Amino acid sequence: MEVLVAVIAFGGAVLAAITTGALVGRLREEASGWLTAWAITTAALCLALGAVTVGNLLGFGPLTFRIYQIGGALLAPLWLSVGLIQLLAEKRSARFSGWLLGGGLTVVGGVIMLIDPVAGGFKKELPTGNEFWDLWPEWLLRGVHGVVVLTLLVAMMVAVARWRGGDDYDADNMNATVVLAPTGLAVIGALLLTVPGPFVVALLGGLSGAIWYAVARPLAPYEDEEEDEPAPPQQQQPPPQQDWQGYGRRQAQEPEPEFPPRRSGLGDLVAEYRAGETGEVDYAARMQTGGFGGPPGPPGPPGPDFGGPMTGTMMPADRFGGGTPEYGMPAPQPAVPEYNMPATGVLYPGAAPMPAPAKQSPKPSPNIYGLLTVFTLLDGSGEAFDKLAEETVEAVQSNEPDTLVFVCHAVKSAPLQRIVYELYRDEVAFSEHQRQPHMERFATERQALVLATNVIELNVNAAKVVPLPSAFR
Repeated sequence: MEVLVAVIAFGGAVLAAITTGALVGRLREEASGWLTAWAITTAALCLALGAVTVGNLLGFGPLTFRIYQIGGALLAPLWLSVGLIQLLAEKRSARFSGWLLGGGLTVVGGVIMLIDPVAGGFKKELPTGNEFWDLWPEWLLRGVHGVVVLTLLVAMMVAVARWRGGDDYDADNMNATVVLAPTGLAVIGALLLTVPGPFVVALLGGLSGAIWYAVARPLAPYEDEEEDEPAPPQQQQPPPQQDWQGYGRRQAQEPEPEFPPRRSGLGDLVAEYRAGETGEVDYAARMQTGGFGGPPGPPGPPGPDFGGPMTGTMMPADRFGGGTPEYGMPAPQPAVPEYNMPATGVLYPGAAPMPAPAKQSPKPSPNIYGLLTVFTLLDGSGEAFDKLAEETVEAVQSNEPDTLVFVCHAVKSAPLQRIVYELYRDEVAFSEHQRQPHMERFATERQALVLATNVIELNVNAAKVVPLPSAFR
């Protein structure tokens, strides 16, 4: 029996050590209270199960008994409940109370259980605490176990109540709580009652496995699952181009069935022009009038309707100097000559010739480094986070030329979520960005406002970045 208990304890100690390493790795990426508390839990379980392994093989003594009792009976259940408080509490005062409770009981209980004398008569069998502790350590453990049982029961009720009317994050918290809380209750019951040694050791190892499951399982918003699902056929085709986005731009070579139908009253004229050109130009988008696809502007002075290119008629000068005010925006430089003007010899008085820019590919440089960060905020901290993000964006815009995109926006369907998109010229630019004073301030001050953070690295396949409309005010 002693060998069986030692084997089970050794396996549980290895599992607890692996879980502790995984939690410490997560802490380096995302510092949170529940990760810290559960890392203390698994570390205590590793020490306790290691002491049980040595005791069952070589015989228990005062040292192995104290390590087993402090780690497995005091610290592991206590910090398991503190971790659930940090996971479920929404107010900062509740989380701070959890830290005070865990820290105070750890210090007081550890001192008492280290100093208090222990009765002799140890064997190779797993010892029961009531047989060897004096009055103070025994009642201390009973009081701690009572507090832990109450905390675990309340945590289960809170998690289930929030799950019934909550979102994916509440479902994740509920799944973790219904696994950890019953396991913790079973461990406390095995420590208080007379349970055979193999079952006690198996429950301690199972608590490490439960923490591993709660931390390693996928969390909301389940980006990977959404990416793996194939898109419906109607979503795989590009939407019809009915606005000014195709103005003056040469379209990519694609099979003919992929082009959406052009809804324009000048379809025959467009087909006639396209039949005589080697490249494809979106004339339907060019012929739309009005700002950003809006209603047509006021009619201009009478004149020949598109008569210039065919007859060589002198067309009147544009009062905006070659621009197109009827589109409601500054005229971009066309990638191809409009309507083959150089071939007709038509003159535009008052409009100076402008050199055409070099052709740009929609595929960006492979060195571009991108990140998408999803922040889940605490209740009532949205305004403070938005103000901090606005100040950070202004500093990035003024001081970081190699930061291509740095955008923070809210989510309409999730008021407590903020998403930050970041694109950098390369990883060196990203490293320089992280060392900026305003980014260090952003990383420090957001900790009190953010409940959870998910970071996703991006590979940019194609991109077009233009200034936002506010830049033209």
